[in-house]
Amino acid sequence: MKKFNFRKVLDGLTAASPVGSIGGGSGSGAGGSVHPGGTAGAAGTPREEIQETLTSDYFQICKTVRHGFPYLPTALAFDPVQKILAIGTRTGAIRILGRPGVDCYCQHESGAAVLQLQFLINEGALVSACADDALHLWNLRQKRPAILHSLKFNRERITYCHLPFQSKWLYVGTERGNTHIVNIESFILSGYVIMWNKAIELSTKTHPGPVVHLSDSPRDEGKLLIGYENGTIVFWDLRSKRADLRAYYDEAIHSVAWHHEGKQFMCSHSDGSLTLWNLKSPNRPFQTTIPHGKVQRDGKKPESCKPILKVEYKTCKNSEPFVIFSGGLSYDKPCRRPSLTIMHGKAITVLEMDHPIVDFLTLCETPYPNEFQEPYAVVVLLEKDLIVVDLTQSNFPIFENPYPIDIHESPVTCTEYFADCPPDLIPVLYSVGAKHKKQGYSNKEWPISGGAWNLGAQTYPEIIITGHADGSVKFWDASAITLQMLYKLKTSKVFEKQKVGEGKATAEIVEEDPFAVQMMYWCPESRIFCVAGVSAYVIVYRFSKHEVNTEIASLEVRLQCEVEDIITPEPETNPPFPDASSQLPSLKSLSGSANTVACEGTMKDSIPCLSVKARPVRMPPGYQADLVIQLVWVDGEPPQQITSLAVNSAYGLVAFGNCSGLAVVDFMQKTVLLSMGTLDLYGSSDPYQRQPRSPRKSRQFAADNFCMRGLSNFYPDLTKRIRTSYQSLTELSDSPVSLELERCKSPTSVKGSRKLSLPTDLKTDLENRENSFSRSRSSSVSSIDRDSKEAITALYFMESFARKNDSAVSSCLWVGTGLGMVIILSLNLPASDNLRQSEPVVVSPSGTVLTLKGAVLTFACLDCMGTLTHQPYEVWRDPHSADDGDKTRKRKLVMHSPSSSQDMGDHQFAVICSEKQAKVFSLPSQTCLYVHNITETSFLLRADVVTLCNSVCLACFCANGHIMTLSLPSLRPLLDINYLPVTDMRIARTFCFTNEGQALYLSSPTEIQRLTYSQEMCDNLQDMLGDLFTPVETPEAQNRGFLKGLFGGSGQAFDREELFGEATAGKASRSLAQHIPGSGGIEGVRGAAGGVIGDLTRARIALDERGQKLGELDERTASMMASAEAFSKHAHEVMLKYKDKKWYQF
Repeated sequence: MKKFNFRKVLDGLTAASPVGSIGGGSGSGAGGSVHPGGTAGAAGTPREEIQETLTSDYFQICKTVRHGFPYLPTALAFDPVQKILAIGTRTGAIRILGRPGVDCYCQHESGAAVLQLQFLINEGALVSACADDALHLWNLRQKRPAILHSLKFNRERITYCHLPFQSKWLYVGTERGNTHIVNIESFILSGYVIMWNKAIELSTKTHPGPVVHLSDSPRDEGKLLIGYENGTIVFWDLRSKRADLRAYYDEAIHSVAWHHEGKQFMCSHSDGSLTLWNLKSPNRPFQTTIPHGKVQRDGKKPESCKPILKVEYKTCKNSEPFVIFSGGLSYDKPCRRPSLTIMHGKAITVLEMDHPIVDFLTLCETPYPNEFQEPYAVVVLLEKDLIVVDLTQSNFPIFENPYPIDIHESPVTCTEYFADCPPDLIPVLYSVGAKHKKQGYSNKEWPISGGAWNLGAQTYPEIIITGHADGSVKFWDASAITLQMLYKLKTSKVFEKQKVGEGKATAEIVEEDPFAVQMMYWCPESRIFCVAGVSAYVIVYRFSKHEVNTEIASLEVRLQCEVEDIITPEPETNPPFPDASSQLPSLKSLSGSANTVACEGTMKDSIPCLSVKARPVRMPPGYQADLVIQLVWVDGEPPQQITSLAVNSAYGLVAFGNCSGLAVVDFMQKTVLLSMGTLDLYGSSDPYQRQPRSPRKSRQFAADNFCMRGLSNFYPDLTKRIRTSYQSLTELSDSPVSLELERCKSPTSVKGSRKLSLPTDLKTDLENRENSFSRSRSSSVSSIDRDSKEAITALYFMESFARKNDSAVSSCLWVGTGLGMVIILSLNLPASDNLRQSEPVVVSPSGTVLTLKGAVLTFACLDCMGTLTHQPYEVWRDPHSADDGDKTRKRKLVMHSPSSSQDMGDHQFAVICSEKQAKVFSLPSQTCLYVHNITETSFLLRADVVTLCNSVCLACFCANGHIMTLSLPSLRPLLDINYLPVTDMRIARTFCFTNEGQALYLSSPTEIQRLTYSQEMCDNLQDMLGDLFTPVETPEAQNRGFLKGLFGGSGQAFDREELFGEATAGKASRSLAQHIPGSGGIEGVRGAAGGVIGDLTRARIALDERGQKLGELDERTASMMASAEAFSKHAHEVMLKYKDKKWYQF
């Protein structure tokens, strides 16, 4: 698609080619990009009066923060002084966590999996080792970490790294069994190498395998312990460059841990054993145990168990040491869950986990390896969770996790984002949600408490709502780029639990997740909340602070795909547009009671997919179900999934549509007002003049039918995709599915069951899909007849002008379809509030039909000054409040009606956006003022009319990855950035915009990525982010005492610089590893600090760079001097050789 670059070019410019008045909004003349209309009203056109304030300078795209659990974690590290935690992932991401609010995401450009992380303790830096054999040094002294240096190994694969405390030399073990040493400051390899063939005995005939462990002795920094995979352990003297001792064990080694005194170390092995070794007798371990192995009766060695993948050996001054390990369980219990075992003295505690253990770390009071460690907690990184165990209490309770890492507790199926919502909502939701908090957590403070964070300048309330596959809905406080769960609602509680035997009989629509939330609609002002589920139901919730015990009202609605000539099973159904006299309040629906049994044989008819609880239900404070509306089976076919949803508290109505038609329900009187096929909504205004037909013999629909064609709100592609596309908890593999492939998987109805069908010829299907737009523009009756299933893709309640040239506004429902048609329905509400509960509401077609290209996505309404008109709403009141007694309180409505004085001409703008284009109509004249063809080659996934800087704009997200904003009402392009290629259906489903320039989407099955398209927020982002590094003094080492200093360790101080420096060790081979300067130089400092500190940092980095260049110059000079010296030497030799020879002897 064309990429606009409109910086300060098109601002304020409008095209001159006018579009004629479009009678009835027929939508012709949609050719250009921006077309101001010529006939917009009586006294002057509104576009001349509206001064649009937004320009392209107001827009800029940048990511703000990522929430949730790091997807596919692989590595873990902790800084015991700064108290911050780092997690690496398989996708090359690093998440750094501190106190709540300190949460940083960074990404390796290569995308290679992170193998290991090492903090430079209390230095504000982190080393990462990746699967592409590169080491990276990250600078954490800035709010957005950046890479300072990288070192790419060319000939060897990295397997293990170790950085001693307060050392600048990093030990790197490789797959070949060699150990290299890297200077952390310059990120250059030392010439000092420990080759595997020097480390092992000469008599050994086999290769020892990769290096799996490196650590220096707590007693003597000059001794390095090297563990090889095959069971060989080498204690290497770095000074004398030889092995002090070698130990062998016949089982593979997985990890090694020192006793703090440096005289003993413990190894974990592949047979589930732990071996304890003493440096004085390395011939064999002085203790071998298989903690979970069964003791054999005849005194033989206990039977082997699963490998112990990691062990930690931590000492305490006043108690027995802790031995903590993962794995090692017996093979005879295959169904046992992954476990962490804590051995403390003779007590063995096994902590079972919900997910496999990736890594764990013991948190200790001291960073010094040669002191009593005093462990106080264990951080356990699981594949889908992070837990911290309190070691200071005998029952080992876990800490309550303050991070929002349980977003994926059940796979996320949809999201909604509300910025600048009423400020009282967050405390109210928190108060009802806090009552459900779990008990039994540790009473101590969360130990990962590093970094610093403050609220920043942006303080407006923000709420994110996530819908999940198990039917739960979570409300999150997202203010000031943090995320904290407020309240959880379980929508499945309104239904009876399915018995195992009934699963297939009652819910053939969805095999695994019958309660999955597909769409949500929330009115923050009235606190009305509505969900549409995958099993074709809608639940309306009201908010109350009081607990109630009541029955759940339910209705059933029959929506048919086509108008049928035959008698339906329920002949007493109400006509589609009933008169006021014939409509009576009733809890029965159009299709009869919920107990209707299936017709003879296996044909199902007029029964819902799920059963609503018939008995009184206890509803705690919070959201309480007010009404459940279910679509029923029709002639053996399951109901189609809901594709659009809208609620209005002022009108007391809920509307929803699917591929078959539209239903409007009065949730105050609990009656169905309208239930009809899409074709009937047009009445005589159908531009295609389609005829009602009896149903086809075959009920197999084409794969490119129109219910799938508008990938508008939440596309009815169903069932197992909920688990595969959002990556459920049971599946780990991330297999991105092409968006176009997803769009082809339409629900196909075959004899009462709904399965996913993949078209055999994908290319043909996509071509058909693209051609559908041109087909929808034609007036050919036959082509439309073939695609008579026209999905309802967008719904909007508003006070508007229902008919052309109306003199006053009235209550309306705007209906958008998958063919780009907009139908306006008039809502006749009782005149007074007293009659609202008794008088019927009448829904009737207005005869107005407008058209766009592509499926309609969204509606909005602007007043004559170009200000966004809020939908009418009822001010919230508690439905179960005790203070009002028996008297009925008057409803307080806020209507936001536009002025209707006669001298102004048109009073309202209707903004309509489809998959392909946006239009602005002037009402009541229905003149098409502006048209903008947004995309020709792709289609929009999401479009929202949002407020920004006290103005309004249309924000769009396109399937080709572009994020665009258009001014309103003139539809001038203000921003067009190719931001995010849609590689996964999950992004398409969850992307949403909100006010104040914010947006979000699910970047992985476990993480929410927030971004901003506001230049102001991009500028202020630095102030809102937390600091990862705070100045903390490194604790002093304990005084070891005279005798320990004399006898307990090495007599001489160990100077690594002297040993590993270039002067002694020489240079490493250049072909072995390549140094790559990082981007964390001047760029990283821009936002790090202002004033003098920033200048000093810039100066220091500039000096470093200058020093590096001088160093390179020095190297080149030395090289030239050496070659000059060699040349001089050779010349001198030649001169001496021929000095005494005569000319004729040459």
